[in-house]
Amino acid sequence: MFGRLIRFVKPYKTLFATAATCVILLSFLSPFRPYLIGTMVDRYIVNSQNSALLLQWSIGIAGVLFLEGILQFSSSYFSNLLAQSVIRDIRKNLFRHIVSFRMRYFDKTPVGALVTRVVSDLEAITQVFSSGIMEISGDLISLTMVLSLMFATNWQLSLMTLIPIPLLIIATRIFAKAMRSSFQLERLQVTKLNTFVQEHLTGMSIVQIFNKNKEEYAKFVEINKGHRKAHINAVWANSIFFPVVEILSSLSIAFLLVWGAVHVDGKSSIEVKAMYGQIIAFTLWIYQLYRPIRQLADKFNVLQRGVVRAERIFEILDHDAQRQDNGTLTEVNFNADILFQNVSFAYTKGKDVLININLKIDKGATVAIVGSTGAGKSTIVNVLGRFYEHERGEIKIGATKIENIELTYLRKNIAVVLQDIFLFSDSIHNNITLGDVSISREKVIEASKAVGAHDFIAKLPGAYDYQIGERGTVLSVGQRQLLSFIRAFVYNPQILILDEATSSVDNESEMLIQKATAQITKGRTSIVIAHRMSTIQKADLIVVMEHGEIIESGTHQELIKKQGKYNTLYEKQIFQPIG
Repeated sequence: MFGRLIRFVKPYKTLFATAATCVILLSFLSPFRPYLIGTMVDRYIVNSQNSALLLQWSIGIAGVLFLEGILQFSSSYFSNLLAQSVIRDIRKNLFRHIVSFRMRYFDKTPVGALVTRVVSDLEAITQVFSSGIMEISGDLISLTMVLSLMFATNWQLSLMTLIPIPLLIIATRIFAKAMRSSFQLERLQVTKLNTFVQEHLTGMSIVQIFNKNKEEYAKFVEINKGHRKAHINAVWANSIFFPVVEILSSLSIAFLLVWGAVHVDGKSSIEVKAMYGQIIAFTLWIYQLYRPIRQLADKFNVLQRGVVRAERIFEILDHDAQRQDNGTLTEVNFNADILFQNVSFAYTKGKDVLININLKIDKGATVAIVGSTGAGKSTIVNVLGRFYEHERGEIKIGATKIENIELTYLRKNIAVVLQDIFLFSDSIHNNITLGDVSISREKVIEASKAVGAHDFIAKLPGAYDYQIGERGTVLSVGQRQLLSFIRAFVYNPQILILDEATSSVDNESEMLIQKATAQITKGRTSIVIAHRMSTIQKADLIVVMEHGEIIESGTHQELIKKQGKYNTLYEKQIFQPIG
C-alpha cells in the first residue's frame, strides 16, 4: 500500500529531490552542532579565555543555527508542496474513477462514505508525504549521526546514556500496535458519522414533517459517542507513550550526571574541566536522540493513519467490476431505429425487472410507455442510457449494439428529463449548460424562449445569473422541470427521454411543459414515460407494461378499442372523481 502511494511521486521527481536534499542536509547538520558547542566550551571557555576566538565560534554556531532554520523551512515547504501535488492527482484519479461507475454501485454505497473517501481520507494521506516519509527519513539519518558522534566522542559514556533505549523500543512497539487498531476503529466511526450527517441533512424535510427530531438526534448522539470513543483510544495511547519517552530521556540525563559524578571523584581540576564540553555535548545529543524517537513514533502514527486511509482509497480505485469503460465507437448514426431484442434485467440477481422485452422504436417517432408503479418503465430508460447494463438480449441503435458505443458519445446523444430534477447550487445559466463553455448565453435564451421559460427567468433577480441555492429549492417544481427541458434542448440530443416529466406539477405548469414537450420532441426519437394519460394521446406508439413485460402496444385509439389494461388505466384517470 505504501509502495503504491510512492508511485504518485514519480511526476514530481524534482520537487521530491529538493525536499529530500533539504531533509538530509538538516539531518547531518543538526547533530553536528552539539559537537561544535562542546568543542567551543573545551577550547575557549574552560581551557582558554580567548574572547576573539570565542566570538568567532559563537558567530559560526549562530550561522549553523540560521542555516538549520533555512533548511527546516525549505524542507517543510517543499514537502508540503509535494504532498498537496500528489493528493491533487490522487483525488482527480479517484473522482474520475467514481464517476465511471454504474448506478448499481451508488445504489449500494452511501454518499457520505464516498464523501469521506474523497475529502477526509485524502487529507489524512496528505500527512504521509508532508510529515511522514520525509521527516521519518530525516529522523533516522539524524539518529544515526547522533549515535555515531556520541560513540566517536566517548563510547563508555554513550553506553551509559543508552541504557533506557531497550525500554523505549518495547514501549514504541506496544504503542504502534495500539494506535493501528485505534485508527481502524476511528476510520469506521468517521464514515458512520459522515454518512449519517449527509443523509439526514439531505432528508431534513422528512425528519421535520414526521416530527422525528428527537429520535434522529438520539441516533446522532450514539454515533457521535462511538466517534468520540475511537478518538479517545488514540488519545489514551498518546497520553501514556509520550510521558514514558520523557521519563526515559530524563533517565539518560540522570545516567549522564551519575557518570560525571563518578568520574569527578579523585580527579584534578584540569581533568574535571576537560569533561565540561563532553557533558554539555552529550546533554544536547540526548535531547536530539529522544526527540526524533518520540517524533518517529508520532510520525509512525501519521504514516499508519495514512496507510489505513489509503487502503480505503485504493479499494475504490481497484474496484473495476462497476466500471463502464468498454465501447469504442464514436461515429454512430443515432437517427435510426432503436431495437430491444429479448432484453432482460434485474437490479437484484434472480428478480428480473425486465423480462424478454421486444420493442422497436422507429426513428423520429414518439413512443410512450405506461404502466403501474414497478412495471419496469424507468428501467427501460436506465438500460438504454447504460446507467445499468442489461444482462440478456440486445439493444441496438440502427445496426450497432449500445455496449459497443463509447459511453460518453452515447450519452451525449441521449438526453433524459427526469421527474425528480436535480439542480446544483449555482446560477440558472450554469445549471442549464452544466459548465459547457461552447453553449452561449444567446443559445440558452433562445432555448428558454422555445420551451416557454424565458419570461419567468427574466423576472428573477439577475435573470440567468440568479443563484438558485442548493437543489434549486427556491424555484417551484414546474420551474425546475422547465429548466431541465432547456438543459436537454441546448444539448440538441438525437434521442430524448422524458421520465414522468409532468407527474408532480400543477395544471398551469403542465400546460407549459406539454408545450415544451411538443417543441423539444420535434424531429427527434422520443421516449415518454407517462403518468398522466392526457399527455400521451398523440404518441406514435403507446407501450403498456406490467410486471416487467410488454402486455399491449398500439396507438391511443387502437388501445382504447382493445378494452384492455390501457383502457382501464385511461378510464381511471379520466373519470376519477374530484374532491
